[in-house]
Amino acid sequence: MIDNRREQVGWYFYDWANSAFSSTVVTVFLGPYLESVATKAADANGLVYPLGIPVASGSFFPYIVSLSVLLQVLFLPILGAIADYSQIKKPLLGAFAYIGAFATSGLYFLEGDNYLLGGGLFLVANLAFGASMVFYNAYLTDIASPDRRDAVSSQGWALGYLGGGLLLVLNLVLFLNAKSFGLSDGMAVRICLASAGVWWAIFTIIPMLTLRVRAPAKALPEGERFLTVGFHQLRHTFSQMRHYPQTLTFLAAYLLYNDGIQAVIALASVFGAKELKIAQSYLILTILMVQFVAFVGALLFGWMAKRVGTKRSIMISLMIWVGAVIFGYFMPANNVPLFFVLGATIAVVLGGSQALSRSVFSLMIPAGQESEYFSLYEVSERGTSWLAPLLFGLALQFTGSYRVAIVSLMIFFIAGLALLTRVNIRRAALEAGNEAPVHG
Repeated sequence: MIDNRREQVGWYFYDWANSAFSSTVVTVFLGPYLESVATKAADANGLVYPLGIPVASGSFFPYIVSLSVLLQVLFLPILGAIADYSQIKKPLLGAFAYIGAFATSGLYFLEGDNYLLGGGLFLVANLAFGASMVFYNAYLTDIASPDRRDAVSSQGWALGYLGGGLLLVLNLVLFLNAKSFGLSDGMAVRICLASAGVWWAIFTIIPMLTLRVRAPAKALPEGERFLTVGFHQLRHTFSQMRHYPQTLTFLAAYLLYNDGIQAVIALASVFGAKELKIAQSYLILTILMVQFVAFVGALLFGWMAKRVGTKRSIMISLMIWVGAVIFGYFMPANNVPLFFVLGATIAVVLGGSQALSRSVFSLMIPAGQESEYFSLYEVSERGTSWLAPLLFGLALQFTGSYRVAIVSLMIFFIAGLALLTRVNIRRAALEAGNEAPVHG
């Protein structure tokens, strides 16, 4: 039965489970710690040699992040096609969730100068994280009717921010009071990293127990392999996509404005530290605050979508994003209260814009191809996430101003907004053969 409350709550808890990886591992702890480990392994010139390739120790982690994204771009569409053909979406969700969780837990053993262990474990964990999100997002069409999808998607995002924020609070308490617990800073970081994997593994049990399998697994034709079937299915999908122009227009709009969102998330702390002279302690507090305000923001935009429509709500969020980067351009330095205001503004629209984008896209997907299309959705997010940071870097290089660099990101929100105005959600749903929502 669709709109089964128990199944929806179970689905929410996968966001609660995996957000610990994003907040604790990716956002706060792993980058600086892995850089310190790589530095210990570096030669007199500051270089390490993974696979014999000379790499500056400070660049090792960014390169590993880039490689993990490239692998997702290559593999996620194939995995999505295999999941849709074989109808084993739930087993694949569980498999990749636990691969990611165990790899993350293994970061406890990252010490000394063993930077390759850290890089390898993160590579596996981040690839598994992206794969599991494809199957998780694809479940949205199974558990929520079109008119409930905004609310369900928003509640999932909200619970994710709450779960990720809660574990991050506990880990920061441990790290900042490491000496009181008789721990070195390195040991405290290792415990924090491993805790994200344990959290991910434990709470994944809930969706595994509550999500239902909709159809029996499909056997492979004689002489076929899952990999070849995946390529055949994906080729068929690409050939059919031209019949869904509204879906493609929305995907292009999302590609643009989400690139701006991801760039602001990644670069806001650099902007705060370098241009606004905000102390590290206040930057950490802002990261924490964003987690909990984003919880409220996701719910707020879910409520707003019901009243004014989903498309209009996303457009409002994009206008607020434009206002936020303009506000950042004019903000005076050394003003912590205003920086918190900026962080809170971003947090309100952060969860809302992403949650509603997911629910809108779910309406535009042909039945039976949910994992494939959500793999393309993930690839659209990750495969182009270098564009906005590139513009930020070029603006900084040519003007020498972080303020110009941050305000330049408004181009992505404005361009995405302009494309979004051309999307007709009801028509997109009907083109894909789906039930159109009452509020578009």
